Amino acid sequence: MFILVTVIHVVICFLLIMIVLLQSGRGADMGAAFGGSSQTIFGSSGPTTFLGKMTTIIATVFMLTSLWLAYFAVHKAPSVMEGIVVPPAVEQTLPPSESGKEGGTPAAAPVQPAKPAETGGVNPGETK
Repeated sequence: MFILVTVIHVVICFLLIMIVLLQSGRGADMGAAFGGSSQTIFGSSGPTTFLGKMTTIIATVFMLTSLWLAYFAVHKAPSVMEGIVVPPAVEQTLPPSESGKEGGTPAAAPVQPAKPAETGGVNPGETK
């Protein structure tokens, strides 16, 4: 549920940004009165009303998801592992090795390192 509300919140953020950017400024009508182009896609008073209502709706949903996310970030659900008692660790000893010492000795390292594979005098990546 938390992830779903987070995804809705992010989508609402982008929608709110786009709707605000689509709206014209308060002084845009003054420029149109003096010969500027009038952008009347939704009619003479349509964009103000339509985009204004959309901004109000999207902003309300944005605030509700913000409050929901803030509340549940503080009041987290209890953990699945809450209340489980972890048993104490038990110390185990190794069985005696052939030499008679407890724990044994590590395997001896080889005296000589392994030889690299011969390439016939040609370096890898080269052609004859």
